[in-house]
Amino acid sequence: MTFDIMLPYWGEPAYLFQTVESVLAQDSDNWRLVVIDDRYGDPSVPEYFERLDDPRITYMVNEENLGVAGNFEKSVELATSDYLMVMGSDDVLLPNYVSGMERAIREHPEADIIQPNVETIGSNGRVRWNLADRIKYLLRPSTAQGPVLLRGDEAASRLLVGDWLYWPSLTFKRETISATPFRDGYDVVLDLGVVIDILLAGGTLLVLPDVTFRYRRHDESVSSVKLLDGSRFAEERDYFARVGKEIKKRGWKKSRRAAGLYATSRAHALSLVPKALRLKNADALRALLRHSFGPVGNSE
Repeated sequence: MTFDIMLPYWGEPAYLFQTVESVLAQDSDNWRLVVIDDRYGDPSVPEYFERLDDPRITYMVNEENLGVAGNFEKSVELATSDYLMVMGSDDVLLPNYVSGMERAIREHPEADIIQPNVETIGSNGRVRWNLADRIKYLLRPSTAQGPVLLRGDEAASRLLVGDWLYWPSLTFKRETISATPFRDGYDVVLDLGVVIDILLAGGTLLVLPDVTFRYRRHDESVSSVKLLDGSRFAEERDYFARVGKEIKKRGWKKSRRAAGLYATSRAHALSLVPKALRLKNADALRALLRHSFGPVGNSE
């Protein structure tokens, strides 16, 4: 089996080169890398791939800038293997990522989504462990006894309490992800929306114990920029309300309650109140308090 590593690129070339080197360092040769340059425009990038001259690596440049959602959809369209990942152009695979996925797929062919264990790193490449990662760790199901397969109400409720997945680290069954488009109108919750939709369609999520991926955190991600202006939390409220109605039709009580409470999202907003006060940002303060203490829905 050849494993497809799809790599949309936009940003610092040095990070991209580190990402590609981590692919080349895999202890399994059963992979194909497709780099999709979203017209970043740095001449060092095409020069780098010309020097590599590796038949397993394809480098292409988009005709126009597609953005996050457009590049993910293009990645899925270009994939040819039964399984794929769409990783970030600043993240790092540990040498056992592909071999770990090969083993997981052999042992759990029913899995539609596979989440490995993850380390987070900062801009300097050093392992870091911030509050968001601590919360994800607490919400993540324990894999002390081995891989855990989740489905249905149990899986969805765990994610709606708080999204503990690391999106760029996920492996997808191509047949499943090809049939699950992004929901229109969202930026920050695009990834969670796709996973929940897969679960609503009967899909399964496999959680692995072994660390095989390094996720890089930056201060100015799409989601972090939207924190204080309130747009992130407005988007989350809208999503939880919509998906709560869909879950209600399924009779998934735990997930419906979690969508109505969106407890971790509220706590996140509340944690930002001191920052809004320090900045004397009244608009941000109102948005954060509204999200933290707003009415509960879909919980009956």
